[in-house]
Amino acid sequence: MALTVGILFTSCVPTRKLVASQARVGELQQDSIEAVNQLKECNVVVDNLKVQNAKAQDEYAMVRNDLKSLTAASNMTISDQAKRLKTLQNIIKSQQDIMAKLKNSIADALMNYNADELSVYTKDGNVYVSLAEKLLFKSGSDVVDPKGIEAVKTLAQVLNSTTNIKVLIEGHTDNIPIKTAKFKDNWDLSTARANSIVRLLTIDNGFDSKRITASGKGQFHPIKTNDTPEGRASNRRTEVILSPDLHEIYTLLYQ
Repeated sequence: MALTVGILFTSCVPTRKLVASQARVGELQQDSIEAVNQLKECNVVVDNLKVQNAKAQDEYAMVRNDLKSLTAASNMTISDQAKRLKTLQNIIKSQQDIMAKLKNSIADALMNYNADELSVYTKDGNVYVSLAEKLLFKSGSDVVDPKGIEAVKTLAQVLNSTTNIKVLIEGHTDNIPIKTAKFKDNWDLSTARANSIVRLLTIDNGFDSKRITASGKGQFHPIKTNDTPEGRASNRRTEVILSPDLHEIYTLLYQ
């Protein structure tokens, strides 16, 4: 019996060691898995840092280029800056004089028309010639009346003597809806009327087609209320907007 107990005792010792070893192996395997996962996370962080570093280098290069440009600009002497400012002021003054002279010439040429037929004024450095519907068109039509044709012809004679002036023709209506076989809505009508004036100026009176643009504004830019007949009449208009060529100014500012 003592022999049997001794055999059992001695056989249990290796078994316990084996179990302990297996447990240790399991712990090591788990540690290994965790280490691999941590390594993957570190690789992701490293990749993100590489991307951020590349972006930072690009931004640094842009800032450096901007600083070079600012440095070059700052190298302009006070005398150079004063000279540049004086040149800019002279150009602006010259254009103001040209536009004022143009306004007066147009007003003089069209002086025989009534105030409710047309008006000539200056706004935001541009010269406006506002032609009322009653002078140019019958209601709902884009065909220019004979009296309107004469007015546009007179205006064209002044414009043909100008240079470096751009012309925008804007058609405007009141807010009363229109829908005919020819025009779907007021926007359609206002654009067609602007096109009619463009054709009169260019095809019939020889104005440079490269210097003119047609635009339809519909009822969306009223100058008076649409709640009264008088207000609606004022809103039904075609505007000839004359603008100076700003190329010389832009060249000076951004050279």
